[in-house]
Amino acid sequence: MKPEILILGAPPPPLLARLGDAVRAHVLTEGDIDARAAGRIAGLVSSSARPVDAALLEQLPALRVISKLGVGYDNIDVAAARARGIAVAHTRDVLNADVANFALTLLLAASRGLVCEDAYVRRGDWGRAPMPPLRWSIEGETIGIVGLGRIGRTLAAKLSAFGCEVLYHGRRPQPDQPYEYCPDLVAMARRCRALILILPGGPESAGLVTAQVIDALGPEGLLVNVARGEVVDQEALIAALREGRLGQAALDVFADEPHVPQALRDLPNVILTPHVASATRETRLAMFNLCADNILAFFREGACLTPVPESAPAPQT
Repeated sequence: MKPEILILGAPPPPLLARLGDAVRAHVLTEGDIDARAAGRIAGLVSSSARPVDAALLEQLPALRVISKLGVGYDNIDVAAARARGIAVAHTRDVLNADVANFALTLLLAASRGLVCEDAYVRRGDWGRAPMPPLRWSIEGETIGIVGLGRIGRTLAAKLSAFGCEVLYHGRRPQPDQPYEYCPDLVAMARRCRALILILPGGPESAGLVTAQVIDALGPEGLLVNVARGEVVDQEALIAALREGRLGQAALDVFADEPHVPQALRDLPNVILTPHVASATRETRLAMFNLCADNILAFFREGACLTPVPESAPAPQT
């Protein structure tokens, strides 16, 4: 018999095509799980922000594997899954380049005032009003990265090509990396022209970027966030931008998506995008395929291709 899986959220057609007829898929876009099928569900695809918590897991007694569409898995209770022996996978690596490219795009767009320059031309101000002020170059600037994981390392290499000095902050230093590790985030922010957040979400990182960090970045500083909205104290960020204590922000993520505070939307020194850092056709297709392949590999071979670190097999000794 084909294993039965539950897909949370509207499944992208390429993901369904990759699964093919190897599984029997049930789709849940809203509401509760069908109690008649719950006892047969052996696999779960998390393709939405809906929490995969202990309460949901309890409704799926036969569940053996969870495959997350995306690299971040803070909406999954991995500890509860581990306690049940449920494997958890995500779509790491395939989105490294495009997320790093998007963070770099936000950095360049903000530093060169791209959105404001576009609006200047669209309003017909060119030739009628004073030219916009001169902007700043990232060449040779000190850029801080918070979270030097796979995406962060990809970004750091790209920044190095601009002659940037790259500093990084994280849970621990990485001796194999050529960049300077800074254990104190406030002290690091004080040294940086821009701070780029590219770390996982979850309880450990919630509120990491405090008012003190923002103030340390300063009135000439730029905050770029392609991580999770809850990493930043959003009210402190708004206040600092409004009062000029922080120069600029470029944000792809927010605390309560898709709801973006009117205060942020009203500020002229902010670039806002709708959580699209990985949104290229090429990367999304790779993510859909890997999400499906993790499910298929588990039922075929007993192990996922890209398990989350907490779910990875212990190294052989």
